[in-house]
Amino acid sequence: MTEIKTGQCHCGAVEFKVTLENGLQNLRRCNCSLCRRKGAIMAGVPLASLQVTRGADNLGLYQWNTRIAKHYFCKTCGIYTHHARRSNPNEYGFNVACLDGVDPYALGESAVGDGGSMSVVSDNNTV
Repeated sequence: MTEIKTGQCHCGAVEFKVTLENGLQNLRRCNCSLCRRKGAIMAGVPLASLQVTRGADNLGLYQWNTRIAKHYFCKTCGIYTHHARRSNPNEYGFNVACLDGVDPYALGESAVGDGGSMSVVSDNNTV
């Protein structure tokens, strides 16, 4: 069952929509040095299933380590909205807590992905 959800950063400057083919699936956190600090619950969708509908010019980009993944955040409020995944370049990961009408605390436990083992430099030497 296809469902379209809208989301936004905290200040509303950046809005996006995701097309979910089977609802929210494969919810996870990541243990890499960046993700464990931001603590977001993420889900993934194919690249064509996430569109920034407002505020693309207000998105900041953060890259580190191999500089393959692209982490996007609102330049005004700093909230992480989505990222181009290094582990699957055909998908975007997105911040489930940004979705309208979704309470991330009601979703229960999330799996933890081992992004930390994908680092080519140690956490003490991240760029």
